[in-house]
Amino acid sequence: MSKELIRLTDLTMKFDTETVLDGINLYINDSEFLTLLGPSGCGKTTTLRIIGGFLTPTSGDVFFDGKRINDVPAYKRQINTVFQRYALFPHLDVYDNIAFGLRIAKLPEAEVDRRVTEMLEVVSLKGFENRSVDALSGGQQQRVAIARALVNQPKVLLLDEPLGALDLRLRKDMQNELKRIQQATGITFIYVTHDQEEALTMSDTIVVMDKGRIQQIGRPEDIYNEPKNAFVADFIGESNILDGVMNDDYLVTFFGRQFQCVDKGFAKNEPVDVVIRPEDIDIVPASEGHLTGTVTSITFKGVHYDIIVDFKGFKWLIQNTDFEPVGAKIGIRLNPEDIHVMHKSEYSGMFGDYSSYSAEYDEIAEGGEDEE
Repeated sequence: MSKELIRLTDLTMKFDTETVLDGINLYINDSEFLTLLGPSGCGKTTTLRIIGGFLTPTSGDVFFDGKRINDVPAYKRQINTVFQRYALFPHLDVYDNIAFGLRIAKLPEAEVDRRVTEMLEVVSLKGFENRSVDALSGGQQQRVAIARALVNQPKVLLLDEPLGALDLRLRKDMQNELKRIQQATGITFIYVTHDQEEALTMSDTIVVMDKGRIQQIGRPEDIYNEPKNAFVADFIGESNILDGVMNDDYLVTFFGRQFQCVDKGFAKNEPVDVVIRPEDIDIVPASEGHLTGTVTSITFKGVHYDIIVDFKGFKWLIQNTDFEPVGAKIGIRLNPEDIHVMHKSEYSGMFGDYSSYSAEYDEIAEGGEDEE
């Protein structure tokens, strides 16, 4: 059973008249890899800085191991931070960069050596002890910064977009490396990113944020498969987001026809948002489809094709390994578990990469007017 390590209660943060955090409530468990995910300006870095002690919240409380730490300065918290700019000491070699904090704490040199050697092993930099940090690649510098932060054995490591400066291939390698380091050390990692793939790859728990508020908290699979609203559905992965009406438990209408689904607990005939992921759609001959449409564009993506299909003026994205030529009439079939139903929210009607939200289909509104 995981033990709670950090709790944020009713956190708000205002800069002048602007509210950057609006009533954040969150707990973080010991040994957890938790990611704060959202677009720039959503409040994720502000949340991280409050946990680290670099900012004091306008109101609300921060608890660490059950104790309120609002007034505890950053250097007295058992928390270290790795920023996007690694801030390594260029005049010191790799070993001395990592040993720096231990020497400040006046640990015996034998203990310094034991810890630094152990840390070099953890971050896969054994043999690099005497290298100048300027002679290292971006990924290696990144690992020195992580080793320097971890060698003091903090309870928590905060990481603020630490892979932002790396190229794509190196980022992917470092994502796996960070997850491995976190599991090897058992230290709680709180990670900030706007990169959805990064969050899905590494995290035990993802906190999706927008406009200073938490939109959803969950495991990566749950956030992807069961988004709470149109913002989360759009931000995590690609989505077709449609207007629908929940006729009854397990029964939803969109595009003028009823579909079996796996959702329940909505009001009868409640207007809803329906999410269908592009990879969940089966293409069939037009005569066998639940819906039929015309292919308007096709893009080869390596593993699959991105196919844009026009259904009565409403464009869907379908991802499929089979080629369908532009102009082809195709059918699609949807299984109940491929249809995700969400309550309407302030984000309804704003998203969907390929949803044009045109007013052409009056049939969608059959079960009552759509509510924004």
